[in-house]
Amino acid sequence: MTGSWAWDVAIGIAVALPVTWLALIAVLVIVRPRGGLLREALRLLPDVLRLVRRLAADRELPRGVRVRLALLLAYLASPIDLVPDFIPVLGYADDAIIVVAVLRSVVRRAGLRAVRRHWPGTDDGFAALTRLTGLDRPPPAAPPTA
Repeated sequence: MTGSWAWDVAIGIAVALPVTWLALIAVLVIVRPRGGLLREALRLLPDVLRLVRRLAADRELPRGVRVRLALLLAYLASPIDLVPDFIPVLGYADDAIIVVAVLRSVVRRAGLRAVRRHWPGTDDGFAALTRLTGLDRPPPAAPPTA
């Protein structure tokens, strides 16, 4: 483009970073919890963080589940976020949405019993967690086989 390899790389990075960031924000908007569930997710965040830490330390869970949870904890501990935390509501909403998406994946793989065993909060909090992760809905029916 510019004739200089260094400038071409710099321009490519300068364009790719905002485009990638916007794509990730779009994914967060698509997978976000509906209705008042986002508010519930924010309220449950301290219990969910303890849950994630406990699940990540459980050697009985499959390794892939523990790796996902460790990556989630690293993301939450990182000062770099998709949406900076100083932005009101949205700053913490992206964290809540990512936690919900990872927990959905973990619960489907590890099972509800493992999550219940490690849940540090109240029964009402656990009920809210099952609504957030979609576990209160029956699993989709398997397609008929011929």
